[in-house]
Amino acid sequence: MIPEELKVNYNKSQKRKKIIESAAKLFSQKSYHEVMMEDIAKLSSIAKGTVYNYFNSKEELYFSIMKHRMEKLIFSLKDKIEEETSSIESLHSFVIHLYMFMMKYQSFFLIYQKESLKAEHELCTELVALEKEFRNLLEDIIATGKSESLFGKIEEDFAVDWILGGIYGAIRRGINNNYNEEKMISERENIFDFILHGLFSGFEKATIYPLIGKTIVITRTVEQSKDSIEIFKQLGANVVIFPTLDIVPPDNWREFDLIIKSKSKIHFLIFTSVHAVKMFMRRCEELTIMFNFENTKVVAVGNKTASICEKNNIPVNIIPQKFSSTGVIEELINYDLRNKLIFIPRSEIGREELPEGLKALGAEIKTAPVYNISLPSEHKIKESIEALNKTKPDLFIFTSPSTFENFLRIQKINDPAQYFNNYDIAAIGPTTKTAIENKNVRVNIISAEYTIDGLAKAIIEYYGSSLQCKK
Repeated sequence: MIPEELKVNYNKSQKRKKIIESAAKLFSQKSYHEVMMEDIAKLSSIAKGTVYNYFNSKEELYFSIMKHRMEKLIFSLKDKIEEETSSIESLHSFVIHLYMFMMKYQSFFLIYQKESLKAEHELCTELVALEKEFRNLLEDIIATGKSESLFGKIEEDFAVDWILGGIYGAIRRGINNNYNEEKMISERENIFDFILHGLFSGFEKATIYPLIGKTIVITRTVEQSKDSIEIFKQLGANVVIFPTLDIVPPDNWREFDLIIKSKSKIHFLIFTSVHAVKMFMRRCEELTIMFNFENTKVVAVGNKTASICEKNNIPVNIIPQKFSSTGVIEELINYDLRNKLIFIPRSEIGREELPEGLKALGAEIKTAPVYNISLPSEHKIKESIEALNKTKPDLFIFTSPSTFENFLRIQKINDPAQYFNNYDIAAIGPTTKTAIENKNVRVNIISAEYTIDGLAKAIIEYYGSSLQCKK
């Protein structure tokens, strides 16, 4: 049962909120002097005397509205900006969030636009300080961008006035035209592009933001797509996340359980992906087994796989220079593998190059599925399909044969060669490249390093070369 005191406090909070919302609406429609406390009480459906229990005067109520919203705006802006890793991303978050905040609290925006902040009132002094803090957030972003040579030589105070003026003009247009959410999303990106162009004006954008103007479609797992987006956003690209894979447990754990419960010594444990590590640890926890890594050499294929091992307190002994089956074999050829047991937890559709290559070196190989790859559920890709249909990509990234095949299935593409005819295609390695080319689709970009970072470098080089050719 809810204590009576909590009920009373909640009711008071709700009444105060209702008074503020009603007052904000009236102050946004009329001048300060035209609004009477009686009007506020009537719109709130609260007795005038009760309104005075919460606010001593109309002036206090007016500035309380402003202060409350300004504090909320600044707090949320700081929260958004702190998550970003570059000045351009910080600017993007500032512009997008400010626009959406003001469109949500339109009454506040209309009051804010009329307020000169010159009244002789204690709360007004606080508002002046909040306004300065708000502007400083944007000034700091611009100053940092200039110091990193991302923005041109522009005076910060002037830039703040110019940027805020542009955003406020767009907000007023959105209010006047009663924009829906879809239109607001489009508008806010146009505003950002306009502002960014102005800050870039005067020097070569391609040298500091090499993929600016490019729209890239990334096809990976649901989780990996979210991780990969930041790499390309920081290079200036507009990114469309299009997950084509989902990671699920295997149909059964019988093979894995037999191996992990066996008393046979495992000399080498090879993790070929992040997913293999996560699902290996998940199943061990389900079985309440603490795997002893002391007498086992752990091979992690790729830096991200090694990193997830580290997070799970798995000691990594070997990271092959080449992140591929060939790279693992070239690394382990330096060891005497005769009669050594090597365990490879992997996907249910794992390829045989690695096990066969290690068998040839005399090793005893055991493999077991620890995850399966399936099509993402419809609700996970609905927004991605809509986003792809609304834009014209420059480049599609495929990181495995499965990402390519599943994309064809999801989009119901019967003639891949025709569909991809006007797009650039990037493949993360030769196996993926071959799978794509087997469908008569041209692959424009392939990375020497089989990672998303390596592919990003290859994409930058490709478009850099294209620009040079055009010149």
